[in-house]
Amino acid sequence: MEVKLLNATENPEEAICTAARNDYMNEWVGEKSFEEVMESIEGEDLKTKQETLIGHLLSHGHFGPFEHPQAVFAVKGISRSCMAQITRHRHVSFDVQSMRYVSFDDIDPDEVGDGEMVVMPPSIDDPDWIGRNQKGGAVDDETVEKRKEVFESSITESVEAYQELLDLGVPPEDARFVLPIGTKVNMVMSMNPRMLMHVADMRAAADAQWEVREMTEKVLDLAKEWCPITFEYYEENMKNRKNRLAP
Repeated sequence: MEVKLLNATENPEEAICTAARNDYMNEWVGEKSFEEVMESIEGEDLKTKQETLIGHLLSHGHFGPFEHPQAVFAVKGISRSCMAQITRHRHVSFDVQSMRYVSFDDIDPDEVGDGEMVVMPPSIDDPDWIGRNQKGGAVDDETVEKRKEVFESSITESVEAYQELLDLGVPPEDARFVLPIGTKVNMVMSMNPRMLMHVADMRAAADAQWEVREMTEKVLDLAKEWCPITFEYYEENMKNRKNRLAP
């Protein structure tokens, strides 16, 4: 799995602070410099003033200003299971690699278990992996080998059936029905900081499914570079408080 920041609002926290100050100023912010907009906020310099205001907004539940900046992320190699979870968030915009128009007819069935086409869950080959709602604990090496054998043979059978259906003239949009939910897919998604914090509340939580949690953590790492004051405050004070920022 890879996640990349494709595009984003420049100076996102200036936009957040300007929008917030607009609510409490007699003057129009469109005629003011950012320094003038922030003049009455406590702090020795613009950065500390932004820290003061953003912390105040988040701690008091004034989330509207965080809806103005926008970030676009490209995600590579997640399962369709993970994709189904993240696309439930209706205020995020998505474009997902189409299996109607993109056929996977050049995949070697002998290599599908190596992660080329299908995401392999860590519980398949990690004897110490303990998942949510899992019965029992760690397993021995023999059990791990059996798990891998069952998983890889199932995937190989599905991919071979898919390719055979393509060879028989079945269109990719119909042949894909035999592929597993672990089939890899690429995706582009965009959201504002408020929505990202809500997604993180749900999908970076300790009880979230491992793959969507990993993806969300990667997105958060990029967001901390793009919008550092906001997401530093979120990480330190708000993370995993489920539904706090629900739309």
